[in-house]
Parts: sequence; C-alpha cells; structure tokens
Amino acid sequence: MGLFKSKEERRIESEMKIRQGIRSIEKSIRAQETFAEDFIKNAQNAKRIGDNQQYLFIRGALKKTAAVKKMLQRQLLAIKNAMLIHQQAESSRQFAESMNVMAREISHIFGEMDLSKTQAQWEKAVAQAGSMEERMEVFLESMEQSAIAGSASPNEQLVSDEEIDRMIQADVIATEKAELGKLDQLDSEIAKELGVEKQKD
Repeated sequence: MGLFKSKEERRIESEMKIRQGIRSIEKSIRAQETFAEDFIKNAQNAKRIGDNQQYLFIRGALKKTAAVKKMLQRQLLAIKNAMLIHQQAESSRQFAESMNVMAREISHIFGEMDLSKTQAQWEKAVAQAGSMEERMEVFLESMEQSAIAGSASPNEQLVSDEEIDRMIQADVIATEKAELGKLDQLDSEIAKELGVEKQKD
C-alpha cells in the first residue's frame, strides 16, 4: 500500500475503527455484567456469614460496576446513533455529488447545443433540396424533349404513333393468350392424372 491512501481506503479504515470500538464497548459491558454477578454472589456470602464490613465494601463495588455498565451502555448508544447520522450524511453527500455531476453534464450538453446554427444549417439544406428538385425537373424535361426530338428520324415518320400503340397492345394480348394456354394445358394434365387414378380404383 502506498503512502497516500485513497478516499475509499480511508472510508473503509474509519468504518473498521468504529466497528472495533463498538465491539470493545460491547465486550466491556459483558465484562461488567460478569463482575456484577460475582459481586452479588460475594455479597450474599458476606451477609450469610455476618461480615457486614465486607458486605458494605462489595455493595459499593457493585454500585460502581452498575455505574460503569450504564456509562458504557450510553457510550454504545451514542456511537450507534453517530453511525446512523454518518450514514445519513454519506447518503446526502453521494446525492449531492451525483447531482453535481449531472448538473455539469447538462450544462456541458446545453453549452455544445447551438440551435441557431442548427436552424441555419437546416434552412440551407431545405433550400438546397428545393433547388436540386427544380434543377432535376428541368434536367428531366430537357432529356424528354431531346429524346422526342431525336426520335423523329425520316424512316420512323413512316410509322404513326397509333400503329406503335397497336403493336404494343397486340403484344400484350399475345402474352396473355400464351399464359392462358399454359393454364389450359396444366388443367388438362391434371384432369388426365385424375382420370387414371379413378380407373385404378
């Protein structure tokens, strides 16, 4: 262990000393109780044999023992109450430290927060997005116009737009007929299989 103890090490050492003091006082109280029991027996013997001088002496010692025991009990009660107050103070200290940490963190967060700058950046982003949409719209319109203008070659002018539309529509109908034909074929195969199974039965 180094020359300088940490705060936690000092706290643990203090608690150990306090608990050692409590155990020492409790041990002394038990000792006074044992002394009192012995003094009571001796006083009974002195009275039984008629030794009043010894009886008075033992009674005085017993009175002193009772006073010492009462004092030790008061000391034990005082130190236990002090421990409770210390624990309450420690809880308050921890609460104050936690609140202090949170206050610093909150202050740090608000210190870094620049809503004016954020609002300016947002407005700039919105403006850029709107400008980009406008430019994209112009660009797409330009592409479409270029495509329409470039597609009108002399040979293609011989075929009208209506004919192209009919060709597209005819291709769609042909595709639909092909799909229906496949479904009819599948239904026919399923019907054949069912017919074979009935003949087996």
